[in-house]
Amino acid sequence: MNTLNYKGYAAKLEYDADDRIFVGHIAGIKDIVGFHGTNVNELEEAFTEAVDSYLMACERLGEAPNKPYSGRMMLRLAPETHQRIATVAQIQGISLNQWASQTLHHAALHA
Repeated sequence: MNTLNYKGYAAKLEYDADDRIFVGHIAGIKDIVGFHGTNVNELEEAFTEAVDSYLMACERLGEAPNKPYSGRMMLRLAPETHQRIATVAQIQGISLNQWASQTLHHAALHA
């Protein structure tokens, strides 16, 4: 997987063939925070520095940093889909929330 994780923040990573560097951006926040490195060690170090710098800049400016997601989410589904997944969850002996959480977790790991 092309991600890094630090202090609850994750980053999407790419390779820039033109500049021959690895480039990353913190994902899941509204602010734009990027970093880069020429190898994995530099990239990891740049990522942790980017997160720490972002948090310090927010503190210095008196602004709350964008937080990683809380884990709470609301979905709008077609009633038929809602009924089907509720039935599947009940047959499996788990709550609809547990079923959705497990299914989405599995899908995210294999995306």
